[in-house]
Amino acid sequence: MDFKEFLDEKTILYQTSAFIDDDPISIPHRFSRKEDIEIAGMLASTIAWGNRKAILKSCDIMMDMLDNDPYNYIMDATEDDLAMLEKFVYRTFQKEDLSGMVRGLRHIYKNGGLETLMTPKEGETVREGIARYREMMLPHIEQRTYKHIADVASGAAGKRLNMFLRWMVRPSDEGVDFGIWKGIKPSDLMLPLDVHTANTSRAFGILKRKQNDWKAVEEVTSVLRSYCPEDPVRYDFALFGLGIFEHFA
Repeated sequence: MDFKEFLDEKTILYQTSAFIDDDPISIPHRFSRKEDIEIAGMLASTIAWGNRKAILKSCDIMMDMLDNDPYNYIMDATEDDLAMLEKFVYRTFQKEDLSGMVRGLRHIYKNGGLETLMTPKEGETVREGIARYREMMLPHIEQRTYKHIADVASGAAGKRLNMFLRWMVRPSDEGVDFGIWKGIKPSDLMLPLDVHTANTSRAFGILKRKQNDWKAVEEVTSVLRSYCPEDPVRYDFALFGLGIFEHFA
């Protein structure tokens, strides 16, 4: 068995609906309306670092605070409603972080929505779409919140935003991702590079760069694209599973 066959086998193992239960993607899976899926997905992915049980517990609290109706809450929230959101705390995501993001998302949905904003224009890549999201959010959030939205234009890996795009773009055939965005092709996605996928990639020699930055994302995604040009990020499941469950790195 060559390495591609090995990764394909592990992808099949981990890319199943059972994967959802303990993963932040379970949060947007609670909803059926496109806008609810997008907003729940963006907010869940924004706090998706650290212990997964703690992430899911905090996501539960967050959705409760949004009345389990994310789109309507964001569009209709009063100033008093937004002030209540300042009680939300997850590690360093606290104080005005959630209320600021709600303000920013409201502005985005009044101007076409996340899909319209993040879909690359002619000649662009997904990197420009991610950067555009950050630029649109900055006027509505406090400076303390900036760190929670990766600055890919300055070279950050953008793990959580690439993960969000995977959720929205990749087909829903396996019952994991949603496939509700049609303006971005799966072939254009970039690997959500975190400590697990990066260390596993280095252990297998498909990533040489030491820093976990955008250049590393490009390097490893290029290798994965050679294995599956139409859907390179399918291997996210294998690399993550090998790292966190099988301790390959």
